[in-house]
Amino acid sequence: MKIRTLVVVLAMTLLLPNAVRADEGMWLLSLLGKNYQEMQKAGFKLTPEDIYNVNQSCLKDAIVGLGNDGQPFWHFCTGEIISTQGLMSTNHHCGYGKLQEHSTVEHDYLRDGFWAYSLDQELPNPGLTASILVRIEDVTKEVKGALNDAMSEQERQKAIDEISSKIADANTEGGKYAAKVIPMFNGNQFFLFVHIIYKDVRLVGAPPSSMGKFGGDTDNWSWPRHTCDFSLFRIYTAPDGSPAEYAKDNVPLKPKHHLPVSSGEIHDGDFAMVMGFPGTTDRFLTSYGLEETMNITNKLRYEIRDVKIKILREEMAADQATRIKYASKYASCSNYWKYSNEQNKALKALNTMEVKKNVEKNYKEWASRQTNSKYLRALELIEKGYAARKEIEAANQYIVEGLLTGPELLLQAVRVYNNLNAAERPDYADYREAIIEGVKKKAADFYKDYNVATEKRVMAGLLAHVYSHMDATYMPEFLLTAGKKYKGNFGEYVEKLFKKSIFSTEESFAKFMDKPDLKKLAKDPIYLAGQSAYEKYIEVNQALPQETADGLERGIRDFTDGILQINDGKRFLCPDANSTIRLTYGNVMSYDPRDGVSYHYYTTLRGVIEKEDPESSEFAIPERLKKLYMNKEFGTYTNSRGELPTCFITNNDITGGNSGSPVINAHGQLIGLAFDGNSEAMSGDIDFEENLQRCICLDSRYMLWVIDVYAGAKNLIAEMEIVK
Repeated sequence: MKIRTLVVVLAMTLLLPNAVRADEGMWLLSLLGKNYQEMQKAGFKLTPEDIYNVNQSCLKDAIVGLGNDGQPFWHFCTGEIISTQGLMSTNHHCGYGKLQEHSTVEHDYLRDGFWAYSLDQELPNPGLTASILVRIEDVTKEVKGALNDAMSEQERQKAIDEISSKIADANTEGGKYAAKVIPMFNGNQFFLFVHIIYKDVRLVGAPPSSMGKFGGDTDNWSWPRHTCDFSLFRIYTAPDGSPAEYAKDNVPLKPKHHLPVSSGEIHDGDFAMVMGFPGTTDRFLTSYGLEETMNITNKLRYEIRDVKIKILREEMAADQATRIKYASKYASCSNYWKYSNEQNKALKALNTMEVKKNVEKNYKEWASRQTNSKYLRALELIEKGYAARKEIEAANQYIVEGLLTGPELLLQAVRVYNNLNAAERPDYADYREAIIEGVKKKAADFYKDYNVATEKRVMAGLLAHVYSHMDATYMPEFLLTAGKKYKGNFGEYVEKLFKKSIFSTEESFAKFMDKPDLKKLAKDPIYLAGQSAYEKYIEVNQALPQETADGLERGIRDFTDGILQINDGKRFLCPDANSTIRLTYGNVMSYDPRDGVSYHYYTTLRGVIEKEDPESSEFAIPERLKKLYMNKEFGTYTNSRGELPTCFITNNDITGGNSGSPVINAHGQLIGLAFDGNSEAMSGDIDFEENLQRCICLDSRYMLWVIDVYAGAKNLIAEMEIVK
């Protein structure tokens, strides 16, 4: 398949927006036996049991889901264990927030990097968790046994929650494990996931951001890349090997399995698989959902964040302290700012809407032949649901992106009020002091990374944008009033808010918390603005009639069920990503993105030097790196041509959450870390494009060279199993 029109033809035939390919799909580990022959054809040399085995050590035991305490089954990134002492590698951007938290003007780890040359120099990270899969079990039969088609959506969900809770509780082994039943295929199948979760994860090392984020926003989502995107952490346990909160007497984890790190040659066409915790895909999305994604979600998110991005760039460039404070926030905001725009470009270029419509046309022909009318009714419910919520979703984007998560103080004020209000409740009397102390602690964390002038500019800019673009029907009252009173001059409005609010500065808030007064807080102008926005958010989210919302949910489930039935016996379909562990397999592979352009499958350190731009923070290079390059001090990490490889590409199917995932060769060895996708195929979360989809990976040789030669962290090299 070399042209997109053939993809459309195949989609019409299979009733799916993708074609049969071994390199597409984020596969459940427990079902890999169905793919084994295809994996062998791609070059795989091991067995399915080498990947997933409940009773013996296997690759799954070296794969780590990085998360936050309190959210055990949501993973923002992936890591992999690379030594017998619990050493773990992941992406630099996955560890970026922790680097930022530990940085000060005097010890700027973002600028200078960080290296622990002994265990006692490693830095703890309260709240960071490392989750390792114990086992997966298909519990569809048990869950569906409690369901029937006559149930309302609320009744159905209640029944699912009850039976899922019973199944999960029976599999925690008295709290030793975390267990959860997770739906697949839009609620048509259910799987139990059992994890062991470690809570003492310490920062070990990371290169300077000039290397770890080399290329910045300019190179993000693009190839060729030269980004040294890795950081190192270590998992610790109690002395008996069990998970434990941070304690000085904790010891490094003794893992069941670790990945040998390859310093060997990588060739075009080599087998490559990626294991990790991909966040979200939506491959069963209909044309109606695609229209909402493109014209509302992506479009508005990009436009609103663009306002914030431009302000933060100026503020961070002007002051080092502000740059440190806002570095992680900027990275988080900018990533999906660019993603939203690039995905829309790819969806248009690849004519994904036409693909979806052809799928639906053929689905209707199949559904018309079924005795159960729910399949034919499914698309009607979906179309009706998306049409009814069009204006609601647009309002949601403006309120969430522009008011509640764009500026920081509005939502912060609401959270503080809600906590202090709870502290006043008679039934919470025993917890009052603890709640107040919790508010103080969270406030200290908040103001640590806060700058008054920056927040004023961001708030004024976003309020002005929302006021001038949002449908007034759904606009919060505070914004309508302020816009009229100040005639669109939100700079003046914000100045007034900050002048009278206790939230404006850390000092004013701390003074208030010395003697918190809920009545005074209830009159605070920033709280009132935030509460107005939050109340409108609740109102907007309740605006869609329950019957319509239920119909949309049921329609999506029945449509997906129909697709599964259509393809029953033809091929095994892969469920959408949902932050559960998956494996994707394929090959190292060059590609031709457009006429007259061909991309090689790897890059080298020479490209870093060629991209240097001292006038741009995105392409600055540390002097030490330049000196090592000029002296050809590459150690033992060169390829057969004497080059130091930096990155390479594969055709693996990945998405957000796969960041930091190990790229593993045919023999189970680490050859790189997945860290990005390419802009030409940003449609991939919705429609995998087999000719263009590429996974951008850090070469393990570049990582080893930085640890060994650049940083001189021989202690870390010594504990790894490095193979040629």
